[in-house]
Amino acid sequence: MKPPKLKTKNFIIRPFAKKDLILFTKYRSNKNVEKYQGWSNFTYEDAVEFFDGMDYALFGTVGCWFQLAIASFETDELLGDIAVHFIDDEQIEIGFTVSPDYQNQGVATEAVTFFLEYVFKQLKRHRVIAITDTRNIASFQLLEKLGFRKEGHFIQNVFFKGKWGDEYLYALLKSEI
Repeated sequence: MKPPKLKTKNFIIRPFAKKDLILFTKYRSNKNVEKYQGWSNFTYEDAVEFFDGMDYALFGTVGCWFQLAIASFETDELLGDIAVHFIDDEQIEIGFTVSPDYQNQGVATEAVTFFLEYVFKQLKRHRVIAITDTRNIASFQLLEKLGFRKEGHFIQNVFFKGKWGDEYLYALLKSEI
C-alpha cells in the first residue's frame, strides 16, 4: 500500500521528505517537546538516520512504524508529524507531535481528525490506539476531545529518562466515529 497524501482544509499529511529534516530536528530537539518522548538531544544526524531507516514502500506492513509529515497547505513547511504503527491487520497505533511554533493553533486536532477518517474509511481498520505519558495533559486532552476513551492507566510501566513513569492507553473504534 502506498503512504497517503491527504489534504485537509489547512494541511497536507504526507510522507516525510529530506527537506523536512531541519525543521524536524528543530522541534524534536526542543526540551518541551522531548519531555514526554522517547528521545533526548535529537540531532540532525538522528533525523537523517531516522529518515533513511523508513521505507515507505513497506507502508502498511504489520509491525512497522511510519512517520507522516503534517505540512502547511500553502507553503508545504513542516509543522509536525503523525506516527503510525500497524499493530495488525485491524489495529493501528498513532502518536503526534507538533512544533512549539504551531501548538495551540488546532494543527493536531485537524490533522489527527482527518487522519482518523482515512484510517477508518479508506484503510477500513477496526481500532486505533494511542499511548501517552500521564503528565502530557495536552496529548490526552486532545485524544479525549477526538472521542478516544481511556482504556488503561499503567502504573510505573516504563523506565523513562532515568525513572519509572505512568502511561494512559486510549482507543477509538470505527463504530464510535
